[in-house]
Amino acid sequence: MAPIDVPNFDALFQLFPDSADKPTAEVISPEQVPAPYHDLLVHEEHMTVKVESHYGEPVDVQVLDCRMTKDEYARKILLALRDKKTVVQFGLPRIDLTACPAPVRDAILEGKTPLGRVLIEHNMLRSIKPTAFLRVRLGDVMARWFGSRAGDVTYGRLGVISTGDRPVIEVLEILAPIGDS
Repeated sequence: MAPIDVPNFDALFQLFPDSADKPTAEVISPEQVPAPYHDLLVHEEHMTVKVESHYGEPVDVQVLDCRMTKDEYARKILLALRDKKTVVQFGLPRIDLTACPAPVRDAILEGKTPLGRVLIEHNMLRSIKPTAFLRVRLGDVMARWFGSRAGDVTYGRLGVISTGDRPVIEVLEILAPIGDS
């Protein structure tokens, strides 16, 4: 597996070269992330926890696509509110499976539980470091998932999740547009 490093928007999407869902994005400073996105993105917590707290209900994961090599697993996912079924986030993690104990690996590969919840439930020691914040302009496919329009603007982040001092996961997280923001 290629070493986990500072995540790159284009490189993560290149893991799925036939995707029609790639939006356009530009890197912005944390101070440029407007409310309410700022509270949802500019922190060192799992997005699963922040999104569930913001919306007041649990989220479920839908795996859109995945790819796996011997030591690496990447997937494109949507998080949707459990009761309302509204899609609230897109995610694209690349995971070093050699760093995951068997129960964590199995739960990740099963694809039924959001990644953050898997790591929390298995008490896998972790730190979360955002590496970039993004202003995202949605394309047709992602806009449809979010119940939005192509060209709408939303926000996201890139980050690294480590166990101890070992980077294990690179992740891209894009929020669905919120209100009139």
